[in-house]
Amino acid sequence: MPIVETENLTHIFPDGTIAIQDISLKINKGEFVVIAGANGSGKTVFARHLNGLLKPTKGSVLIDGKPITENIIEARRKVGLVFQNPDSQIVGQTVAEDVAFGPENLNLPANQVKAVVKESLEAVGLSRFSTRSPHTLSGGEKRKLAIAGILAMKPKVIIFDEPFTGLDYPGVVQVLKQIVKLHNMGHTILLITHELEKVLAHADRLVIMHKGKLVEDGKPEDVIYHSENYGVRMPLNDGQKVATLTWLK
Repeated sequence: MPIVETENLTHIFPDGTIAIQDISLKINKGEFVVIAGANGSGKTVFARHLNGLLKPTKGSVLIDGKPITENIIEARRKVGLVFQNPDSQIVGQTVAEDVAFGPENLNLPANQVKAVVKESLEAVGLSRFSTRSPHTLSGGEKRKLAIAGILAMKPKVIIFDEPFTGLDYPGVVQVLKQIVKLHNMGHTILLITHELEKVLAHADRLVIMHKGKLVEDGKPEDVIYHSENYGVRMPLNDGQKVATLTWLK
């Protein structure tokens, strides 16, 4: 059974704009799936349906075979979304308080919240910043904080929406290492990007969206040669993959 499945997922905005149309996609447990597409292709709208942030005009989303509408809170625990702008996810006065926000809203006991905050900050290497204001962190550190906040909810699936936007080279390396680490720990990863050269070496599948529709889905080495037909820049050569892997050493 797929861990995430969409069936004929369609979203039409109130002004009549079709954001996504008839998307049927199955994501299996433990996969690393890259979803690519030009700006306006519907990638983010699609992602926000997977944990119920948006409701479809038509179609459905299943998590572990069950419609997310049966229990939206449980769906959001299982599927975490790291937004393109991490500042939009920061709510705490300190790094630790920010990570604690989700577990506290689940009414977990205080000692359990403390333990999960400690564990999540250790996982992303931010333990030493626990008492710092989140707004003093670098771009890469803020993204890691957003990841820690998601990890505190114990998700099975983590979605990253354009995780490298606005980051310098060290920031990209920081975040990419963290994403690969999470995948190696057993999390199912969906990564939305148009910068394929940064992640293609780590993907099990490459999905391409174009004008709200799913147009390609398969092994990266097969799909990549069609990417430029849909406005997605193709990595220059195999050296790009070597460079990406080198970052993780």
